[in-house]
Amino acid sequence: MQWLDDFFERKTRQIAQRTSRRNALSRIGRTLVGGAALFPILPFDRAPQAAPAGHAVGNANTSEPEHGHGGTGSSDDDTSCEYWRYCALDGFLCTCCGGSISQCPPGTEVSKVTWIGTCQNPHENKAYLISYNDCCGVTACARCLCNYNQGERPAYRMGVHNDVNWCMGNKANAYHCTVAVALGVAESRPG
Repeated sequence: MQWLDDFFERKTRQIAQRTSRRNALSRIGRTLVGGAALFPILPFDRAPQAAPAGHAVGNANTSEPEHGHGGTGSSDDDTSCEYWRYCALDGFLCTCCGGSISQCPPGTEVSKVTWIGTCQNPHENKAYLISYNDCCGVTACARCLCNYNQGERPAYRMGVHNDVNWCMGNKANAYHCTVAVALGVAESRPG
């Protein structure tokens, strides 16, 4: 093992002779900052903490939120917080704001960053991956507020925190509403 120690000592001394501390710190800093800039563009998987039922808040008929039992998937109305696709949604429903369950309203653009949830369809008894995309560029819709926080983590862990303004990657970063696009059936994990 002496040869390994000698090898690393020799390489460390060579690097130390060719670079200054400031140069080394500068390179490390650029690497960290450059690497951190890539994280916001990655999609996040919320499958480990998603559940088929939870707490949602909202009323499709008014701009005032109301407390409901929510998240049960018992409603087939996509303007209700109880609709099964909204199990991990935190925001205004685009179905109440001129859009559809999977398309942003006119005048808005879909966010470049998204969060992913896994929701149980009660009619098929299957779990689906749902992509929650914020619609950006216009002020908040302020109708049909749904807030589902089961499994949410602190804000410093962005990928598992649904209170983040996901419009941050767009030129116009004003939040308007959220769509819930079904990506496909979720694979079950081997237990």
